[in-house]
Amino acid sequence: MLIDRYNREITYLRVSVTDRCNFRCVYCMPEDGILRKPHSEVLSYEEITSVVSAAVSQGIKRVRLTGGEPLVRRDLAVLIRALAAIPGLDEISLTTNGFLLERFAAELAQAGLNRINVSLDTLDPEKFRTVTRGGSLEQVWRGIRAAEAAGLTPIKLNAVVIRGFNDSELLSLAELTRDHPWQVRFIELMPVGNQVDWGKPFPAVNDRYVPVQEMRILLAPLGLQAVEKTNGNGPAKEFRIPGAPGTIGFISPIGEHFCEDCNRLRLTADGKLRPCLLVDTEISVRETLRRGGDILPALREAIDLKPEGHELEEQILPRLRKMVDIGG
Repeated sequence: MLIDRYNREITYLRVSVTDRCNFRCVYCMPEDGILRKPHSEVLSYEEITSVVSAAVSQGIKRVRLTGGEPLVRRDLAVLIRALAAIPGLDEISLTTNGFLLERFAAELAQAGLNRINVSLDTLDPEKFRTVTRGGSLEQVWRGIRAAEAAGLTPIKLNAVVIRGFNDSELLSLAELTRDHPWQVRFIELMPVGNQVDWGKPFPAVNDRYVPVQEMRILLAPLGLQAVEKTNGNGPAKEFRIPGAPGTIGFISPIGEHFCEDCNRLRLTADGKLRPCLLVDTEISVRETLRRGGDILPALREAIDLKPEGHELEEQILPRLRKMVDIGG
């Protein structure tokens, strides 16, 4: 097993397969994009499979594929098929903006993908175009339906809550769980490379954050009931509208941070192991992979370097990468 210095068992690996994305979400990527990694610096599918195989041999049980937007990388089903063949890997999931999901959902499910998370910050088509800088809500809805038809369930819908933009929609988003067995999750805005002016209609940098405690007050009319925590729901604290088939979760890295229960490690598209999303520490495995070396020492070093917790309250922020370049 992979146990860190604070006696946390690490069982979950998030793998960014690309730093490219077909959206420009305001909290994730600058409007003019980021400097893309050359193809030669991005891990091949074979290299990703090698890292995951090594991690599973040490106790990793679940893998989530992220980006950028993972569906913009060609032949993603090839990678999923290779990962699905690794003995001991219990689950493969994927986080997507949903824009290409209608096209690929069935193929990915057949390759071995188990479930998906879809970013859905608003139910208003115009506001959706604004926050994504050009995305189509209608096309994302078709993708969600295609994923449901392909059996990529339970479907999780992630909404980053921004004051003055979508905080008025929390009730509407939560109400989706009355009619669908979906998991709607409200996420606190994280200061990862996004502390700049986003333009209209977004508020100033210091006025955007909505703490989880305020989110719960906004949702109080629904009479939410706590749901017992289950494996696979990560850091989300879950609730249910009485009688609803779906659930509502809150991910609160700042308002009620969950570092003491962190069980994850991240692999960036360019081959860096990142022990914590909110700390800039990274350990490269790319060069070791390409010379045929053993990456287990790097894997163990990354676990040893996991911090006890982030230091956002002390205004120590991650600065080396944008969120799109980490994979969330």
